[in-house]
Amino acid sequence: MPHVTLEFSKGIEQVHDIQTICDQLFAVLAEHPEFDAETIKIRATPVEYYRLGTDPQSFVHATLLLMQGRDEATRSELTVAILEILSAALPEVGSITVQDVQMNRASYAKRVAGP
Repeated sequence: MPHVTLEFSKGIEQVHDIQTICDQLFAVLAEHPEFDAETIKIRATPVEYYRLGTDPQSFVHATLLLMQGRDEATRSELTVAILEILSAALPEVGSITVQDVQMNRASYAKRVAGP
């Protein structure tokens, strides 16, 4: 189960292949011993309206959603790996941030269509 959502300043997708970045994130998470590839979800959305306090006026923010119970070292390892991928792929972006959020197992609901 990890979910990664990327929000990025609109226009980045015109210069960079966001799908390739999503694929790179997926590959890194799929290699991690805690995850099964079929549970990983990566989504990316451009943000049209924003204002930053620094220049250049461009950003990517990744939110890593993890089911509760992962230790701090694992969460930190994952956020650093995500930051490294984004930084390498998007060197000219003004602000790249990664945040992990723990999801409550008791209140998480899911439905997957099957064959």
